Amino acid sequence: MSSELTPQESVERALALPKTGPGTGDRVVIAEETSTANLRWAGNTLTTNGVSRSRQLTVIAIDRRDGGAAVGVVSRAGVRAGQIEDVVRQAEQAASESALVEDANELDRGGELSSFGNDLGLEAGWDAAPDRTEIGVLRDFAAALGETLRVAGASGRKLYGFAEHQVESTFLGTSAGLRRRHDQPTGRVELNAKSADLARSAWTGVATRDFTDVDIAGLDAGLAGRLDWATRTVALPAGRYETLLPPTAVSDLLTYLYWSAGAKDAADGRTVFSKPGGGTRIGDRLSAQPVTLSSDPRAAGLGCAPFVIAHASGADSSVFDNGLPLGRTDWIRDGSLAALVSSRHSAAVAGVPVTPAIDNLIFATSAPDAPSLEQMIAATGHGLLLTCLWYIREVDPQTLLLTGLTRDGVYLVENGEVTGAVNNFRFNESPVGMLGRLLEVGAAEPTLPREWGDYFNRAAMPPVRVEGFNMSSVSQAS
Repeated sequence: MSSELTPQESVERALALPKTGPGTGDRVVIAEETSTANLRWAGNTLTTNGVSRSRQLTVIAIDRRDGGAAVGVVSRAGVRAGQIEDVVRQAEQAASESALVEDANELDRGGELSSFGNDLGLEAGWDAAPDRTEIGVLRDFAAALGETLRVAGASGRKLYGFAEHQVESTFLGTSAGLRRRHDQPTGRVELNAKSADLARSAWTGVATRDFTDVDIAGLDAGLAGRLDWATRTVALPAGRYETLLPPTAVSDLLTYLYWSAGAKDAADGRTVFSKPGGGTRIGDRLSAQPVTLSSDPRAAGLGCAPFVIAHASGADSSVFDNGLPLGRTDWIRDGSLAALVSSRHSAAVAGVPVTPAIDNLIFATSAPDAPSLEQMIAATGHGLLLTCLWYIREVDPQTLLLTGLTRDGVYLVENGEVTGAVNNFRFNESPVGMLGRLLEVGAAEPTLPREWGDYFNRAAMPPVRVEGFNMSSVSQAS
């Protein structure tokens, strides 16, 4: 990582270089500095810890020609001061050799982003040094972890897992005069408990911004209870079961729904959000429950970049939208589809409002007295309680049918109590179809998607009760 220039200086230097070749053009430059700290443990013993830092520079060259514009994008890690011009020229060369793009547009020419209040205080100004993490952010957590490992070992449990914290500072500048800056903290803990003979396993995970809200002893206590549930096992066949999904499982399914909710593909008739005969299903009712799926860059505890950061164009993203401000967007409102992810270009194609993607997701009910998962268990006569889902893959985009596996504990609930563990299953379910079969929606809480936590960390989800969740076959996965 080069320390010759600050990220801001790299942006300004890349933007200041004159364009080579004929014609006119614009330029977008994104400089990112990332620092990471982590701890790992296995068999009740700390194994590794470390810190790392990195930088990346992305230059987007826009070659404006008669009739449109072409784009060239080059990203490089660890770019030094003397290498910035090389990156710019490579991006310009790529643009000059490229065909005209469909999403050509004017760059946003808004002024510098104003500071705003969020759960971490005011956003730092453009000139401030990049925010960073270091191993000290895990100091108190590590002390609590050490005691938790000792207690688990004395009780015959083996704990495995990791904790990591990352801070990414993004500096975005354009030749139109725009300057945007955002510091993003991202943390998570994943904890797996196994019985001494390794026959029983349970998992939990949490997302965090700074580890001050992580109760590692409480997480272990919850896993100990799940291991106790699994001392009795029951074999069940495949079939449709009334099923309780905890927030982490709900977040994995609805995150995939969110990622699949693109306006252009829907307008082209390719997805579950396409209206038969043409157009999109915006306005269609998806659930009888009063549920809302939304994203908000200023959501307490889930804050994310309040402007578009696009390293490349896609079906519903555009490099021309870099820096556009983001606000709260309801994707589903009171059970009805309210919006689809769109760039300015794809919104125009699909005939929908401009609603770019936002890096968090919240699913909640407006029904009064939403229950906790424990209250939902107590109200269950006969059903299954899942821990989490994994290896989720798409089967049919027209229905958004997904397949995947249960993992680390499926439990039988009878007459308001968990009476034992059952075998794992392969499931075949559509999250859109699931919304139409929701029997009960609990209180939303911050959660960590297990399958998608590497890519999508900021979510608040409720537990839900689903009628006829399709366990399509018995799985030998553990």
